[in-house]
This record gives sequence, structure tokens and C-alpha cells, in this order.
Amino acid sequence: MISKLGQVMLYVNNQDAAVKFWTEKVGFRVISEEKNDHMRWIEIAPEGAETSLILHDKEVIAKMSPGLHLGTPSLMFFTKDLDAFRSDLVKKEITVGEVVDLPSGRVFNFADDEENYFAVMEKKN
Repeated sequence: MISKLGQVMLYVNNQDAAVKFWTEKVGFRVISEEKNDHMRWIEIAPEGAETSLILHDKEVIAKMSPGLHLGTPSLMFFTKDLDAFRSDLVKKEITVGEVVDLPSGRVFNFADDEENYFAVMEKKN
């Protein structure tokens, strides 16, 4: 039986640039970095998160697993203060969308440096 979602694989064109984006602009931290003869992967997450992102080199993974879907997953992040977080991203010159009111809460999207889009929803709890 599955008890929780542990990691999400994010395939990127430039791992170092992706780490810089997620840590310096979004506030994640590096949990670990591993490297073997074939590949390197970097685990990142917000402080205290149960689920982390693993940044993989898209080109390396494509060679190792040609049939694997390498598209960006549709991720929804939660924040307690949507307006403050959105303002912080705008100050850091990150592409952000407008705030939208949905039945489940307020949400906006933002793009990383590779133009992958992610959503953020306000969750007070």
C-alpha cells in the first residue's frame, strides 16, 4: 500500500541552473546530491516538506530510457500567503500569472528558467 508521495522527478536541460532557480528564487534547499558513473541527480525541497523534487539531466535520462516520458509534470505547490509569495517572485523577475479564484482556493502559476509552468495555491492550514 502506498502511504505518501515521496519524490517527483523533474527532467531539466541544465541541472545547475535549475538548482540555482529553485534555491535562490523559490526558496527550496538542496537535500542531497548524488552522482554515479552514468548520471547525477539533485534532491531539492522546501524546508520541512514531505515530498521532494529530484532534478535529472533530461538528455542523460533520454539516452538511458528512450521510451520514458520526459515532459514536465503538472505540479501544484501550496503556500500560506499567496500574495507575499507572488510578490517575491515578481521582484525576482520570474514570469507569473494572474491570481485566479477557484472553488478550492486562490491560485497563480509561475515559470522556471526553462519555461516550465507550475501552480501555487493558498492553503492556510
